[in-house]
Amino acid sequence: MNKIEKFVYDTLKHNPKIKIKVRNLYQSFYDALPNKKDYSLNPIQAKEGYFFGFHDVSPFSYDDTKILANKLTIPLRMPNKKDALEVGYFDIKNGKFGEYTKIGESRAWNYHKGCRLQWAGENHVIFNDAEGGKLVSRLYNIKKGTTKTIPFPIDTASQCGKFATSFSYGRLEMTMPGYGYDYEDESFKDIKITEETGLFIGSLEDGTRELVVNLQELNDKGGVAQYFIEDAHQYVTHSLFSPDGRYVSFLYRATVVEDIMKRWTQLVVYDRETKKLHFSPTNEMVSHYVWNSKNQIIAYSRIGEKDSHVLFEEPTLQKHRRVAYPQLNSDGHQSFISDNIFVTDTYPDKHRVAKLYKVGIESNEVTLLASVNSFKKFQSRPYKHWCCDLHPRMNRKGDMVCFDSVHTGERALCAMEV
Repeated sequence: MNKIEKFVYDTLKHNPKIKIKVRNLYQSFYDALPNKKDYSLNPIQAKEGYFFGFHDVSPFSYDDTKILANKLTIPLRMPNKKDALEVGYFDIKNGKFGEYTKIGESRAWNYHKGCRLQWAGENHVIFNDAEGGKLVSRLYNIKKGTTKTIPFPIDTASQCGKFATSFSYGRLEMTMPGYGYDYEDESFKDIKITEETGLFIGSLEDGTRELVVNLQELNDKGGVAQYFIEDAHQYVTHSLFSPDGRYVSFLYRATVVEDIMKRWTQLVVYDRETKKLHFSPTNEMVSHYVWNSKNQIIAYSRIGEKDSHVLFEEPTLQKHRRVAYPQLNSDGHQSFISDNIFVTDTYPDKHRVAKLYKVGIESNEVTLLASVNSFKKFQSRPYKHWCCDLHPRMNRKGDMVCFDSVHTGERALCAMEV
């Protein structure tokens, strides 16, 4: 954002409805101008009709020979319970998309996070689905071609493939439409704060799960309770295991259901060994984050009154510093190339162009990797969350980035060497 845009954003950030209206009006002035030319540091491969979803897990296999993909079966509209999303993977050969293999279908999905398709260890893939009106997950064995049903939906699997986080997707859909699934899963929607739901950790070996942190506990211990007004429903979302599996991070949120644009967020880390909770010293807002192998977290968040990418240097979340500020002063989705370098994106600007950057944590150097058009028909509307964020995701080696884009005119799974 330029200085004027940043001033307007900071002025309106506490009034999200007005902020969005101003953004839409601002972009509409530029719609009459010719589209900007797409740019990329290296050629972009695009598989139209496919996408992956969120940025927090990698679609690449541990040997970088496969990339997971969701294949659309419906036109551009919000999915219903009958709409299947095809699930599969592409072979990667010499840095190019190869043959596509279907492994299943899901009827529990959305455009932002797909069906939470991801790797669960080296030889298994897991994704959410629905069966008999209930949410489940499917654990697919790549080598054997067999599928095991887990009796609960997952958010993120541990790297060892033995555990997964879980929460109420029905409660999430009520508070963040377009991010959850419209199924009843003991969501306790009529209760704003409850001991009955929160963050679960489940076993992918025996299919059991345990409620490890409930919403009442978070409310009692959280450092941002002052922002959680009486009319807000509390919930958890965006959970991740640390690479070593000891910690589980998540976003603790509150939303006024009657005015869903108003929400308050805190990043929380749960220590599986000590059972302790660590709360970020953030002010109202945390949006996106990922771990690196040093058990550090990069998160776009607000500390004081400044929004920026922040490196939390320890799982306790108390030691932190801003990264690449003010060069990067707008929200983005991160993915680590190495412990000291990450990629991130931007939302479409006034020209409806989304950008992809490489960022050095120690140097604060920012390099433009790509800028691509994001056409107006893909702009989300109230309760029609079909926009296409880039959501960059790095491969394991750190030399290829995968992202979703609509710059070809269709939603597409894209890859580019970095």
